Amino acid sequence: MLLEVNQVLDAAELAMIRQKLAEAEFDDGRITAGYQSAQVKRNRQLAETHPLAREIAEYIAQTVQRHPLFITGALPRRIFPPLINRYEAGMDFGLHVDNALRGRSEPLRTDVSCTLFLSEPGEYAGGELVVEDTYGSHAVKLAAGDMVLYPASSLHRVTPVTRGVRLAAFFWVESLIRDDSRRNLLLNLDVAIQSLTRKQPDAPELVQLTACYHNLLRMWAET
Repeated sequence: MLLEVNQVLDAAELAMIRQKLAEAEFDDGRITAGYQSAQVKRNRQLAETHPLAREIAEYIAQTVQRHPLFITGALPRRIFPPLINRYEAGMDFGLHVDNALRGRSEPLRTDVSCTLFLSEPGEYAGGELVVEDTYGSHAVKLAAGDMVLYPASSLHRVTPVTRGVRLAAFFWVESLIRDDSRRNLLLNLDVAIQSLTRKQPDAPELVQLTACYHNLLRMWAET
C-alpha cells in the first residue's frame, strides 16, 4: 500500500511550523538510525528531546488523527511521536528498511511509515522519497502539507538534494491490522462503501458491505 493523504496541514499550520523551525538547531540525523541505516543516512534532524520537537510532534500527531483517510488507511493503534528532518544540498538517505520496533519502555511495532512534506517541491531539487515494492520503484515528492503512507517493511530511500532545503516530518504507526495486504483490502472496501454511500445512500448492499468490513476487522484486529 502506497497511500497519498492530501492537505493534512493547511497554509496557516505550515507557516506556523516552518516559522518555529527556522531558528531551530538540527543535529546529525544518524542519532536515531539503526546500525545499517546509519551507514547510508546523511541528513540533519531536530533532537527528540528538544522542546520544539515535542511541541511539533504533539501537534502533528493530533492533526493527522483528524484526517479520515489517514484513519482508514493506517487503522492506527499507536503513533510514534513525529520527528523532523532536514536535507540540504548534498544530503541523501540511501536504500534501507526501518527498524521493526521503536521506543524502549513500551516498544512500538512499525507497521506503517509516514512522511509529511513541509517544503514545497519547487523549494528544492532532488529529495524524492523512493519506495520499492513488488511492482518496482515509486518516487514521491508531494506538496507541502501532504503526506504519504507506505509499509514500514519496504525498502526505501531519499534521493540526493542538489538545491535548496527539504523539510519533512516522519513517523511510524503500529496498526490494528499488522498485515499490509489485509490493511489494503480493508482500505479499498471502506473507500468503496463511502463512495456508494455518497451516490446511493439507500442502497441495500451497503448493509452487507459494511457487515463484511466490520467482520473482517473483527477477525484480523490486534488490540
